[in-house]
Amino acid sequence: MTITLYGIPNCDTVKKARDWLGGRGLSFAFHDYKKAGADATRIARWVEQAGWVRVLNRAGTTFRKLPEADKAGLDAAKAVAIMAANPSCIKRPIVEHDGGLLVGFKPDEWEKAFA
Repeated sequence: MTITLYGIPNCDTVKKARDWLGGRGLSFAFHDYKKAGADATRIARWVEQAGWVRVLNRAGTTFRKLPEADKAGLDAAKAVAIMAANPSCIKRPIVEHDGGLLVGFKPDEWEKAFA
């Protein structure tokens, strides 16, 4: 099984997700947004699969600090542009695997996906 985990290494939730995968002997590639950036085309695919409301992290500091004009009138295209320019606005972690896409770390959901 191919697993790619996308996130920021110092994020507590990403650390939990990495530990969870490693604890089950699941190997994965880690994509660090801070070093490797965030590809708008890939983000658009995630939004297509899971919806921009789920993929965009509106609770985080980075999003809250954006100008009100950037946050007004949000739609999928605008959300993708915000996330590509500000990878910290992407919900963490995002995991691509052979069976689909996981957004956020929910152990019950992950158990089902990797059973």
